[in-house]
Amino acid sequence: MRSYVNSLDWLKSGLFWRTFFFLALLVMASMVAWFGSFKIVERTPKAQQLAAQIVSVVTITRAALTHSAPDKRRELLFDLASNEGIRVYLLEDSDKVELPESTASFSELQTVIQSTLGKETQFAAKVNDVAGFWISFNIEDDQYWLRLDQDRVTPANGWQFLGWAAISLFLTLVGAVFISKLINDPLSRLSNAARMLAKGKQPLPLPEKGPSEIRETNASFNQMVDDLTRIESDRAVILAGISHDLRTPLARMQLEVEMANLTHDARQGMQFDLAQMDVIIGQFLDYAKPLESVTFEIVNVSELLEGIIDESARLPDIVIRSAIAKDIQMLGNRVELYRLFNNLIENGKRYGRSPGSQTVKMDIQCHYKNEEKRQGVLISVRDYGVGVPQEDITRLLRPFTRVDISRSQANGSGLGLAIVDRIVKRHEGRIRISNHATGGFLVVIAF
Repeated sequence: MRSYVNSLDWLKSGLFWRTFFFLALLVMASMVAWFGSFKIVERTPKAQQLAAQIVSVVTITRAALTHSAPDKRRELLFDLASNEGIRVYLLEDSDKVELPESTASFSELQTVIQSTLGKETQFAAKVNDVAGFWISFNIEDDQYWLRLDQDRVTPANGWQFLGWAAISLFLTLVGAVFISKLINDPLSRLSNAARMLAKGKQPLPLPEKGPSEIRETNASFNQMVDDLTRIESDRAVILAGISHDLRTPLARMQLEVEMANLTHDARQGMQFDLAQMDVIIGQFLDYAKPLESVTFEIVNVSELLEGIIDESARLPDIVIRSAIAKDIQMLGNRVELYRLFNNLIENGKRYGRSPGSQTVKMDIQCHYKNEEKRQGVLISVRDYGVGVPQEDITRLLRPFTRVDISRSQANGSGLGLAIVDRIVKRHEGRIRISNHATGGFLVVIAF
């Protein structure tokens, strides 16, 4: 049952196939309804026409037999049988009669014939095991059977109708393909362009042609892409300019602090504040970097993570437990991945301090999702802090967002996780943040 459901996923997700099958079902239902209506409407005229032919045959045959010379009747019966397919038999009480199937068409035909030839007219599908269309008539006081070939009464046109139906269905399905493609292609192009835009890539302009609705939608989307590109460029220029203009006075202030006659504590405090400002400016520059400004290469994630962990482990009041598989490689940018892992560890150092303790404990794991095929890299970073209020988790990846109520023990720009999210998107990965079931904050990244 599960495999059957999975086999229908493509039908649920694909607009083209859904449109095609809905059109096909609609056409087939229309054909069935049309055929049923046609059969009902044509029943009476067809029965009247067929009854008129049968009555004419019976009347002419009876007249021919009545007015022919007795010695010529055998020859006449032979001619009727050989040339017209009409056979006449004497009706006997001992005849073994099988009545016709009581269908709506036959009932209509029987009513019309009996209204002309009389209510005593009998019908049979078989007489003495001989099949055909049998109808009785009288000549004076004698009763006779007149037998017609069945295909003369009910022409075998079923295959012909089936052929026309198949041709009509085929042409309709071909039309459904073109209609589905006409509807699906603009939406597919729009969906692909939106997907590229969500990944931070620049999609090609959509063609502004076709129906007015498609033209207006594509033109609006192209305008939106141009506006976003311009906004992204303006933001990068503004942040880069501000960062550049701020770092010059910061360097002067750093020099003045070194040369000023200050106490050791005052000098240390001012140097810490200046360093913090420089870090925040660096985060602005990192976040403002265009999404397509990096080049990818094969990066050994295991060595990169172990190096960052060794650097962090030298700092006081931090304990990092790691479980990193050997020689994990992926396509990426080494500088960007270094910044990603460093930001995660820095986030844990800032906000992941255990309650009632001065020590920061963190767990870092890295392994392949599929060890045998060495596919997919899965990385998790966990701290043992107080976590984040559940209602605030969804907005932590937004820039300039900090949850001051629960994680206010350190200062920051609110860009750390936002930069992580952008780097993950550049590498076409996925990130999930949550509170750990037993306490602390958990970040899981899948490439």
